[in-house]
Amino acid sequence: MSTEEDLVKHLDQVNQVVAEYLKGTDPTRISKELAIPRVRVVELINEWKVMASANDAIRARAKEALAAMDAHYSKLITKSYEVIDEASMTNNLSAKTQAIKLVVDIEKARIDMLQKAGLLENKELAEEMVDIERRQETLVAILRDIASTHPEIRDLIMHRLSSVAKDGEVITVVHDVQ
Repeated sequence: MSTEEDLVKHLDQVNQVVAEYLKGTDPTRISKELAIPRVRVVELINEWKVMASANDAIRARAKEALAAMDAHYSKLITKSYEVIDEASMTNNLSAKTQAIKLVVDIEKARIDMLQKAGLLENKELAEEMVDIERRQETLVAILRDIASTHPEIRDLIMHRLSSVAKDGEVITVVHDVQ
């Protein structure tokens, strides 16, 4: 068997697992339904999460799907409230109770979906924070270099840096005396 065939089979398995996962099926149930060890299911889900979060096109599509799914949940909830109103008018306590439970279940599914989607958002925010911190460190290093080579503006630079420093952070500029 070629490595290309292995890759295709692997990606097919990832797709099968992720399709079930996105439906809200837990890894244990996916394992039973697809006859794959649970540990392998969890590995495939984690692999997919890494692939999805690293791909801008997939992230954009995921955001679109998230918005569409959120709108879909809103429609379902609206329809459920219509059922509750109808059941109230006809004094059908059983239908009303089932519709209320349906609203709770839909909201629970919506929250679960949003929490899962939060993994993508958190990764984007973390990447942005790392980038901002890297740029800030670069700028501070540039200012330290300037302060050490131009002692006439050293105090002004140090004062400005101290105004943006974190609490307890010490900023030191080495000044070469010639």
